[in-house]
Amino acid sequence: MRVLSVGDVVSETGLRFLQKKLRGLIRLTGADFTVVNGENACGTGILPRQAEEILDAGADLITLGNHGFRRKEIFPYLDDEKCILRPLNYAPQVPGRGWAEVDTRFGPLLAVNLIGRCGMDFGPDNPFHAIDRLMKEREYRFLLVDFHAEATSEKLAMGFHLDGRASALWGTHTHVQTSDAMVLPKGTGYITDLGMTGPAISVLGVRPEQSVRMFLGDPPAPYAAASGPAKLECALFTLDDVTGLCTSAEALRIEE
Repeated sequence: MRVLSVGDVVSETGLRFLQKKLRGLIRLTGADFTVVNGENACGTGILPRQAEEILDAGADLITLGNHGFRRKEIFPYLDDEKCILRPLNYAPQVPGRGWAEVDTRFGPLLAVNLIGRCGMDFGPDNPFHAIDRLMKEREYRFLLVDFHAEATSEKLAMGFHLDGRASALWGTHTHVQTSDAMVLPKGTGYITDLGMTGPAISVLGVRPEQSVRMFLGDPPAPYAAASGPAKLECALFTLDDVTGLCTSAEALRIEE
């Protein structure tokens, strides 16, 4: 089984580029299951229309993160749709769900969205305990985890915590693709961050001049998405159909 995981879609630029490139990339890689992080489709947040467009572009599942609730229009959609996940370790009153069970032709698959606690400015439940509890409750052959976190140390620690128990774990949130796609010692595919899908000449998708002004101390302002050429960053994990563990992990990038 081949799993394609796509980094955070940023703004309409990222969404349009995803629509343009994703199906061709799925064919090229032979991906059987595709997960796209969509929490920044609005710049910050995601609308139901944008979620539907991501699914129509070829995604089987959408994951979110700390910006996933910036647009209140998404709240009822999260409760109604099983193909979009918010982090599992949010408080129980938060709309939506943190995991999905999918019957694939290779066997049962469990997909999980987690959020980190280091430097994220709020207090979700411990993601390590949350995933352990869920794994005891569910049956699956393949376990996929999108860990939306700031700290590389927290992502790496989660990778080793789940090594040999998860099929693949990838990090999202920082929008910068890391060069450490690998199979961990016990068989879990891993990359610290997928990167992003959006404006290539930008600061994490934002206009460079706005980001510079922010660091110079200008008053806060809504993020303005950069224009120009786009990129799509992702990772491909090849999983053993019997054990559910990973045999290869590769980071990929497409640019205009």
